[in-house]
Amino acid sequence: MRPFSLLLATAAVLLAPAAQAASEPEQAPKKTKAPTAAHPWYRPRHLVLQTGGGLGMVAAGAGYAYANNKVETDILLGYVPKRFAGSTLTLASAKMLYSPFTVQLAEQWQLKPLTVGAYFSYTHGTLNDEERGQYTKGYYWFSTDTRYGPLAGGRLSYVRPGSTREEPRHVSFYYELGSNDLYLISYAQNRNGLKFGQVLTLALGLKADF
Repeated sequence: MRPFSLLLATAAVLLAPAAQAASEPEQAPKKTKAPTAAHPWYRPRHLVLQTGGGLGMVAAGAGYAYANNKVETDILLGYVPKRFAGSTLTLASAKMLYSPFTVQLAEQWQLKPLTVGAYFSYTHGTLNDEERGQYTKGYYWFSTDTRYGPLAGGRLSYVRPGSTREEPRHVSFYYELGSNDLYLISYAQNRNGLKFGQVLTLALGLKADF
């Protein structure tokens, strides 16, 4: 083979892949999934269902979480039927809770052994507020419809399958022991007649992230 022909043949072999690549249509880059947007600040993080605790026979509401889920605010609306209170009661309440640490029990189970906080509640429909002048001025030195006090309890949580590490979603069972201003003052003034356990309330509830 002549040297010139050999050179042309070699060039054709070397340039063939490049020519083929140039003739193929350019592929669009693969689209990456956009990161999931965080909850807007105004959207509640979880739903709450509770019984007891001085906030109603049944109370339901929603709540917010902050500081890596260590701090929570819950807003609840409670209800007590007339046959249990003499009148139908509606209770609006707010709770502020702090859980300093979490114990990982298993891959999908967590325990918050200590939760502390405080609550405020307002009761509509109490008998003592129904009629003006029903009692002489000063007969009740305390508010008959507003209560506030401390809370302490714990929580067991199940991390739902499919939750991400950045935003895990829990279903939690919790209990809370609490009291209020009126109970604590009554206990302080009458320790001989009241035991400390008699001024405590117990609440049981469920929380579900969404």
